[in-house]
Amino acid sequence: MKRELGMHLGVGLLRAIGTLPYGVVRRVGTAVGELVYWLAAPRRRVTQINLARCFPQWSSRQRNAVARGHFRAFIRSFFERFIFWYAGPERIRRLCRIEGMEHFEAHRGQPLILLAPHFVGLDAGGIRFSLESDCAAIYGRQKSKVLSDAMTRGRTRFGDARMLLRNEGLRPAIRAMRDGLPLMLLPDMDLGARDAVFVPFFGVPTATVTSISRLAQITGAAVVPLVTHMTDGGYVLRIYPAWEGFASEEPEAAARRMNEFIEQRVLEMPEQYLWSHKRFKTRPPGEPGFY
Repeated sequence: MKRELGMHLGVGLLRAIGTLPYGVVRRVGTAVGELVYWLAAPRRRVTQINLARCFPQWSSRQRNAVARGHFRAFIRSFFERFIFWYAGPERIRRLCRIEGMEHFEAHRGQPLILLAPHFVGLDAGGIRFSLESDCAAIYGRQKSKVLSDAMTRGRTRFGDARMLLRNEGLRPAIRAMRDGLPLMLLPDMDLGARDAVFVPFFGVPTATVTSISRLAQITGAAVVPLVTHMTDGGYVLRIYPAWEGFASEEPEAAARRMNEFIEQRVLEMPEQYLWSHKRFKTRPPGEPGFY
């Protein structure tokens, strides 16, 4: 009871901060992120391990700089989510512009999978996209019901935006696609060895889900990647051309292609990728854990 009350107060405070001028919200989020970097030792350790595995050629100074930048960007994005969860369409459009909308329009009304990797601007880009099109998305429930409810309401305010729980399997996703909704998938998390293949991510064998290739094969959907980039003035949602021939690829080849695409985007903005997630928790048989 006390914990949920605290969460209600916290959500209320963050919502109030979100009404301040954007520059103020940005600076507050960045400053708190710097503080969290020093206080959240377990997540700092996960981040440093991930960066060391992916970029052994970097100096420790370079990896530490990216790790600190990640915490600043991630916590800043968390504060700014309360703008996107509660502000009106006009403010959202000002804070997040879209590039490459023609790549989506070329497939509007057809079975479509939107591949959205875990960069810190994910929420901002997803909500901005919902102003242009109805959409369904698969997500995992948060530990806090208060935060989970705020997130769900924030992400489903505009149009026919459906949130599908990850543990419900693929059937609700297929149903949404058959109803004409594009499906946004966030495929780059370690969800265990089930329905996953080990393919390289920056040279590290990584448990990578095959749900995108399976859904593409079942529905004949085009796969259009979209990535949100955080800037000093807000966000840019970049939509990329559809991947040709993806639905016909074997699951391992498709997963490898997906990871290679994400690698390219990570190199463009390394501090904005979700390094604090235990991306390499599941290891191939016989290999010791990283964490």
